Amino acid sequence: MAKKIEIVMDGYIDVLEKIKERITQAQYQVMTNVNVERNILFWNIGNVILQYSQWGNKFVETLSKDLRMTYPSREGYSVRNLNYMKQFARRIPSEEILHQAGAKISWRAIKLLIDKTDNLEEHMWYTQQCLENGWSSTVLSHQIESGLYYRQALADKTTNFKEQLANPLSEQAEEIIKDPYIFDFIPNAKKLREIELEDALVQQITKLLLEFGSGFAFMGRQYPIQVGKREFFIDLLFYNVKLHCYFVVELKTVEFEPEFAGKLSFYLSAVDGELKSANDNPTIGLLLCKGKDKIVAEYALKDVNKPMGVSEYKLSNHISEELQDKLPSIEDIEKRIN
Repeated sequence: MAKKIEIVMDGYIDVLEKIKERITQAQYQVMTNVNVERNILFWNIGNVILQYSQWGNKFVETLSKDLRMTYPSREGYSVRNLNYMKQFARRIPSEEILHQAGAKISWRAIKLLIDKTDNLEEHMWYTQQCLENGWSSTVLSHQIESGLYYRQALADKTTNFKEQLANPLSEQAEEIIKDPYIFDFIPNAKKLREIELEDALVQQITKLLLEFGSGFAFMGRQYPIQVGKREFFIDLLFYNVKLHCYFVVELKTVEFEPEFAGKLSFYLSAVDGELKSANDNPTIGLLLCKGKDKIVAEYALKDVNKPMGVSEYKLSNHISEELQDKLPSIEDIEKRIN
């Protein structure tokens, strides 16, 4: 008689998780392959429409009617969608760039990028962010509307990362910093205390992490750290799994002052001494202020021997109006692209 073997629950859970992970990977691969094939097809159709664009709108209308009659079970051949294919082909000049700039993302995301971005560089940057962060179309739309490309990729940031961190860590740290940060989920208030701002940010932690970006894990607010016989409290403490380091954020509801850098430097030393492991990279600090004089901030960071940056933050949902004076000018953007 065969001996009955009982399932060990811990072992079974591990096996179940492995199988679920394989299923998820397979589903993602299938979805990705579908996106690639469809986007290449739509791009090729768009190129044909471009070649015969002299035939005008009547050509697109007739083409739409005939394709829908030939393939009645397939969606995507409306006049509106064919015009998107045309714009897609115009935006992406070659199939090589197509694979870099969106063959794997959804068609809905591509249409958003066509509607809401101004050039190929911006289109490709958001595409890469979608792939790295797994953004839905809703998240992508929000990030474009918040001016993320200009705040993260093109912003003239105030940090000392190049002096205090070795490459490639310094470049990676520089890339993830934004200026300004947009906390549009928090109503603006003339006299908002730091503790109230902390409360509001933590209450909307999912949106806060979305703004900070991929890789940030929230460790806590007013995070206690013992130094000698005294206990100190860090406003917001994160760990970045991509940079493999702690990330200290100090919030200020006033304009930047040089003495803020000294206090943040102390916190970075404390975290390096008390929390950081031998496998962690140096702790990075970020001062988030209501405003800053860039030259003052640069002088304040010049001789600080800990990696830190200074950025502004914006509240309320009136992003477009509030960002007008803060986003780079057309001349700045062209200079940075070149």
